[in-house]
Amino acid sequence: MQTREEVLSYGLSLPNTYQDAPFHDPNWQLVRVFKNKKVFLWTYERDDRLCINVKVDPEWREFWRSTYKSVIPGYHQNKEHWNTVILDGTVPDEDVKRMIAESYDLVVNKK
Repeated sequence: MQTREEVLSYGLSLPNTYQDAPFHDPNWQLVRVFKNKKVFLWTYERDDRLCINVKVDPEWREFWRSTYKSVIPGYHQNKEHWNTVILDGTVPDEDVKRMIAESYDLVVNKK
């Protein structure tokens, strides 16, 4: 996944989701769950690189960070519960999708 469109399209393919731009800044595009309005996917460009923030189970946090150099603590997020993935081509699409899906699973049933 190299483009924002690919990432957003995948996030929006999950059930009952919608895209949001709450900061009135087109750089920040989010995907939320309709039912509870929780965000599970943040997309933005930083230092000329496309990044996503995904919620992560703390038990998996270090696994992802140690497996891929481009997975770092969440930018502008709680470092315990969020990871940033720099989409520079070093993380396989399957793992990017897995992280997005796991983020969705963590918020879909929250109140």
